Amino acid sequence: MTAAIAPYDALLLFSFGGPDKPEDVVPFLRNVTAGKGIPDERLEEVGEHYYGFGGKSPINEQNLALKAALEAELDRRGIDLPVVWGNRNWAPYTRDAIAELEERGAQRTVALVTSAYSSYSGCRQYREDLAVTLDGLGKLGPDGSTTVQFDKVRSYFNHPGFAQANADAVAEAFEALATQGGDARAARLVFVTHSIPTTMEAASAVSRATYSEQHLDLAAVVAADVSARLGFDVPWDLAYCSRSGPPSQPWLEPDVNDHLGKLAADGLRDVVLSPIGFVSDHMEVAYDLDTEALATAADLGMNAVRAGTVGTRSPFVEGLVDLLLERAAIARDEDVAEATVGTLPAFRSVCAPGCCLRRDGEPSGVPALCSTDLRS
Repeated sequence: MTAAIAPYDALLLFSFGGPDKPEDVVPFLRNVTAGKGIPDERLEEVGEHYYGFGGKSPINEQNLALKAALEAELDRRGIDLPVVWGNRNWAPYTRDAIAELEERGAQRTVALVTSAYSSYSGCRQYREDLAVTLDGLGKLGPDGSTTVQFDKVRSYFNHPGFAQANADAVAEAFEALATQGGDARAARLVFVTHSIPTTMEAASAVSRATYSEQHLDLAAVVAADVSARLGFDVPWDLAYCSRSGPPSQPWLEPDVNDHLGKLAADGLRDVVLSPIGFVSDHMEVAYDLDTEALATAADLGMNAVRAGTVGTRSPFVEGLVDLLLERAAIARDEDVAEATVGTLPAFRSVCAPGCCLRRDGEPSGVPALCSTDLRS
């Protein structure tokens, strides 16, 4: 074990997962919607997004690319830390990752979730999945796993590496807009993230700031950075995509397509879309932005460029390794200067009681690892 990463002897790259072929789509969606009673006929309809891409989500290959990039950066720094990949909703599943960790003889693993923001779907649901999986294997004790112990890296939306990688991508998009005949100085920057129900938004406040507040804080940092690089002020907004559920259930708004319509009605003709809520170009980006939102912009007569995600950009990958070293130092009870940008503090690596429930004020009754209230 490398001293700088002690006490950890493995890294769990923990993600959402996605189908690899058409026959995977409905079983995958059954996993995603488990317990909601959604019939297969409806899942087939939802699956059209995947069928349009050959039934294959881009996310698995992108996770493999991120895994390889992390391994290369760890090796570059001389850090001996095996990286194991697991998903909540498709192979390799959480149970597969736990089995691999046990086979490797891992005793204490640090988990890195491929979601930068703190909310139920971005943090607690992963912690619940770890606990429920361990419980199903008969390996969940009162304080955590009875085999491999797990800690997690804090939500990293306000880490400098994530911010810089997003700013790099947005600056490149403005340059692309100009080369395509757009007016960069007149363009609007629209940050886009996955919408969530408003009750989940309210519940996320326990983590120190709500889901939307986290995005707004980072967006202000990125927009200011890009403005400084370009030499002129870049106006910006935050919009949402990928809402689901019944129309009667309130979700965060505005939808990105509706927002583009409003901007066009106001006379705007040039826009840069930045998928700031996503780590890689998975289905919500490939379909909701590259397919739907860009088509909406074209129908409205707008010049639109979609900025890249952070993916495997060097500032992001290097920042993730910095976060691993930061978490290791915290585990060793050392004083740590937690690097952040924006106005919000570093978020907790050990989650607070009742942190990020699915619905505000309604305890889930489901255990969640890496928390002070494992059995809440």
